[in-house]
Amino acid sequence: MTAVTPYRSRQAAGRDGFAQALRAEWTKLRTVRGWMIGMALSTLLIVLLGLIFAAGSQSSCSAGPVEVPCPVPPTGPGGEAVEDHFYFVHQPLDGDGSITVRVSSLTGELRKPDVTPGVRNVVPGVVPWAKAGVMIKESTRQGATYAAVMITGEHGVRMQHDFTEDVAGLPGRVSASAPRWLRLTRTGDTITGEESADGERWTKVGTARLAGQPEKVRIGLFAASPGDLTVSRNVLGGSATASRFAEATAVMDRVTLRGPAAGGTWSRDDIGVTKELDGTPHHPGRSVLSGGTFTVTGVGDIAPLAEGLPIERLLVGALMGLIAVIVVGVLFVTVEYRRGLIRTTLIAGPRRGRMLAAKAVVVAGAAFACGLLGVAVTVPVGRSLLAANGMPIAFAPLPTELRVIAGTAGLLAVAAVFALGLGALFRRSAMAVVVAVAAFLVPYVLATASILPDEAAKWLLRVTPAAGFAIQQSLIAYPQATARFAPTEGYFPLPPWAGFAVMCAYAGLVLGLAAYRLRRRDV
Repeated sequence: MTAVTPYRSRQAAGRDGFAQALRAEWTKLRTVRGWMIGMALSTLLIVLLGLIFAAGSQSSCSAGPVEVPCPVPPTGPGGEAVEDHFYFVHQPLDGDGSITVRVSSLTGELRKPDVTPGVRNVVPGVVPWAKAGVMIKESTRQGATYAAVMITGEHGVRMQHDFTEDVAGLPGRVSASAPRWLRLTRTGDTITGEESADGERWTKVGTARLAGQPEKVRIGLFAASPGDLTVSRNVLGGSATASRFAEATAVMDRVTLRGPAAGGTWSRDDIGVTKELDGTPHHPGRSVLSGGTFTVTGVGDIAPLAEGLPIERLLVGALMGLIAVIVVGVLFVTVEYRRGLIRTTLIAGPRRGRMLAAKAVVVAGAAFACGLLGVAVTVPVGRSLLAANGMPIAFAPLPTELRVIAGTAGLLAVAAVFALGLGALFRRSAMAVVVAVAAFLVPYVLATASILPDEAAKWLLRVTPAAGFAIQQSLIAYPQATARFAPTEGYFPLPPWAGFAVMCAYAGLVLGLAAYRLRRRDV
């Protein structure tokens, strides 16, 4: 009579067998000094290269012949660095109220490269995110909470508030024959933006709730224009970005102001204007009031500041650490083939898929632990060094920073599994290391080093294992910010976890192919 092992017993036996395999593989890893040195080297490379980078990065600004610390950018209500530079014509509003205006023109000027030396080349034009309209702002302090409804150069009507929030209205430009009416209404701590083509039929654009704003705020008209962003190409297809001076001028009339203090004297502020050494404004804004028509000219922008060093730049050593864990991941399996020990391993644990899975878990766990230690030290210490050197640091919320730290460790762990799979598949150390390094680092370097056109760089970072580097991105691509959202600037085409998933899929595919080959043939 044949005894049949109950299902639960087989499950328990499977768990016990996998646990034994894990212990066996961990014993192999920790008892080979070279492998443990390789893992420790990944930690050391992350820390040393990151801190050397931070210590050597310095920033200063000039005030004439004198070097001075660069001004700290204002921060918005959410703590992020912002640009808050515009021309504001305003009155006080104490309590509820509204402002209505008709915008009949939005024009501007752009600075282009000089054709004749010494002669400024200024041409007519409006940048896509030039903006003008009506605003309610807590105060004239830079970074103060606000809500605005506006017409833009190429993005139609928008309602924006607190720098990071943006809602689209109807598309189209304004002209004398096609004006646009704008209205902003405050009720309690809620502000509603509306638009109209004729001043009679109104369409709501959006609402904003500005909690914590005082009863007395500023309400009025504004104009701003970010710089003219241009991208130049090199002979290889790579590119460089430059931003040149631009200003916007809006013609606004039919101004109706309702609420306490309505009809008072208009104040004028060039908020955030840069000052020359003698105290005079550099590229000042201006306004003219004639017969009830306001002509307002502004320079600058009201948006998240797409500048500052992101925290992932401190992780330059992760590239070298990645190579170290790749080498260990490959050797963790190829050494057994080279020395003929694989048969002994398979006799001790005849379930070949289980053995390979145990190796993957062990090498991934070791790589993750070493990477996490290195990144957790590098980021806070490196940030302190950058701050001491006057380097502006891009704002990253705590959840984003934790994702960058843990994600970088996960990047190393998955790379180790990918390398292990290649080692088991090829069974030759040199070939597996070369393929693994090429799969991760070559696409990444090509995409981020201004070598390829933007679209080609984005394509590489979508379809190769290098997509996993997206897990390190801390920058947010705000559509209303004037910036070049390209890999060379730190922006990846896939969201962080989507890019990480692409890398995991490659690792799973390679490990699966290796397991298939292992089942068919020992050596």
